[in-house]
Amino acid sequence: MDLTKSPMGWNSWDCYGATVTEEIVRNNAKYMADNLLKCGYEYIVIDIQWSEPTADSHEYHHFTELCMDEYSRLIPAENKFPSSAGGKGFKPLADYIHSLGLKFGIHIMRGIPRQAVHRNTLIKGTNKTAREIAKTSSICAWNTDMYGVDPNKEGAKEYYESIFELYASWGVDFIKCDDIARELPHEEEELIMLSRALKNCGRDMILSISPGPAILEKSELYKDVSNMWRITDDFWDEWPLLYSMFERAEKWCTHTGYGNWPDADMLPVGPIRQDYGEENYTKFTKDEQITMMSLWSVFRAPLIIGGEMTRFDDFTLKLLTNEGIIKMHNEIRHSHQVCKKEINGIEHIIWTGVHKDKGQYVVIFNTGEKDSKIEVPLISLEIENSVSGTELWSNQKVSFDTNILASVKSHGAVAYYFE
Repeated sequence: MDLTKSPMGWNSWDCYGATVTEEIVRNNAKYMADNLLKCGYEYIVIDIQWSEPTADSHEYHHFTELCMDEYSRLIPAENKFPSSAGGKGFKPLADYIHSLGLKFGIHIMRGIPRQAVHRNTLIKGTNKTAREIAKTSSICAWNTDMYGVDPNKEGAKEYYESIFELYASWGVDFIKCDDIARELPHEEEELIMLSRALKNCGRDMILSISPGPAILEKSELYKDVSNMWRITDDFWDEWPLLYSMFERAEKWCTHTGYGNWPDADMLPVGPIRQDYGEENYTKFTKDEQITMMSLWSVFRAPLIIGGEMTRFDDFTLKLLTNEGIIKMHNEIRHSHQVCKKEINGIEHIIWTGVHKDKGQYVVIFNTGEKDSKIEVPLISLEIENSVSGTELWSNQKVSFDTNILASVKSHGAVAYYFE
């Protein structure tokens, strides 16, 4: 598990909500292996409701029946994931994904299934039951599947150890745990218990916690217990949501580092919301997608694709695999926002950072409603001499004496690497 760069991969939520199936996952994994693995994308993550046989949209079925084993642990629904039949769980699917050179992840909800509490099923390795460890006053505001677990109850620790033992046996490499990042400090002890169980399960797994916005004052806790934490609520293809990410990235940029990655959520590119019909391609313009990819990369946020990859057009594939942008994402250090200012009535935002070995990156965003030309004094970036390098999106060689001279599309960006 390489913790020097933030995770890159695909998550099923943006395109399929709760409806994703094994066939869809396999097809997307094959596409990633053939087209994106060489650029560093490696995680294939199944999002919420994989244990619910009747899931049919981005909406949840309240108090629905879930597939569960005798030890209060959720297991895949066989009608959606047929290779899990006979108690195999996700292992056959994980084995296939691993055979492609990729890594496998799943979404889980904090806590223990309500149906386990109602049936009073056992906790593995103990004489305790789900009802004895549940914290029934601790519930999710938007999903009815789970109760919280009371860390002070005997059997609570063993429950979390048992689910991560199960996930390790399946070959899981990535856990997205939901209903926990923004609930702090109310559920802080449960998060700590969950994290310890994962770290002690005998298999390396990335821990990503959701939803956001995460609490800035809890940054050191997030870094101690997890690898990724959501700094936003669900992110979709709307310019106001993208614009607001600049402020979030500015606040959180000092907390990126080895194994710790503030998470700006999935990239809603290509076909999304497939349960609403195949016509639902991202509403972001091409320039807005360039802005999004530039910001996530200069900020070093995880690059988790949200769209149906097998239906990507040429633009989307090139957007996600631009060699210079991916190199910036992986190798920039000490990135931060330099300024936000208006020039001729058009707002610009400038970020910079250094390459881990040599050189400097500069990204200029035009968040205004008109195309613009901008001059950025090199001295304002603490560059004292003339520079030469490459504009990463166009792959054009550039050189500047005292000012960077850039033409930037409305809602677009340019990104430079100066050697």
